[in-house]
Order: sequence, then structure tokens, then C-alpha cells
Amino acid sequence: MSWITVEIRDGATSFRPGDDVEGTVRWRFDAPPKSLEVRLFWFTEGKGNQDVGIVETLPLAAPAAEEHRAFRFRLPAGPFSFSGKLISLLWAIEAVAEPGAEVGRVDLVVSPTGEEIHLPTLPGDASHSSP
Repeated sequence: MSWITVEIRDGATSFRPGDDVEGTVRWRFDAPPKSLEVRLFWFTEGKGNQDVGIVETLPLAAPAAEEHRAFRFRLPAGPFSFSGKLISLLWAIEAVAEPGAEVGRVDLVVSPTGEEIHLPTLPGDASHSSP
């Protein structure tokens, strides 16, 4: 059975721009993968097209069939994690091995407060209900 996981040091998932995110990637495959990399990225989900921004990739040289390795990324100044009615911007770190379909991922929140920004509903929005 093949698997891959991403773990953040101390289990943290909320960060501020400029913070270092440190963790470990662990995996087990039947045979060594040809390549394995860890990616820091943001993506949007919701209405419209999905956007993805890969901020940094960390190739892991000569991966064995079973192993674990540490990683560290420094978070950029933005964009911030947010949720709105139509779209959300989310951050994640994932590890991807080739060939294969195994992906390990952990979701992050990146903002000046360390909390996701919730965009308010606009006045006059038909779905907005008054108290």
C-alpha cells in the first residue's frame, strides 16, 4: 500500500506572512519514486475559474521507497486567506510523487492575524437577511 503525508511542526495550521513553516513529509511506496517534491501554493475555489499560484517548490533528491524528510518554507507577503460569498482563497503545502497518484496535503491559513479573513455580505445582496 502506497501513501504520502505532510505534517507541520507542532500541528500548526495558522500563520502570518513572513513566518517560516516547517514540517516533515513521510512516504511509503512499493518502489522508489522517480521524483518527489513539496509545494507551497495558494488556490481559489468557488464561482468562476480556479486560480493557482505555486509560490515555491522543493525537490527531494533521490527519494527511497520509504522515507521521511524535513522541509521549510518562508511565507510571502500575500495573498491572504479569505472567504467570501462567491470565492475563497486558500493556502496549502502538498507533496507529490511521480509516477503515481499519491498526494499528501495540509491546508494552511495565511493572514496578518493568523485567521482567515471573512468578507462581509454587501448591502442590497438578495441573499442577505436582516435580523
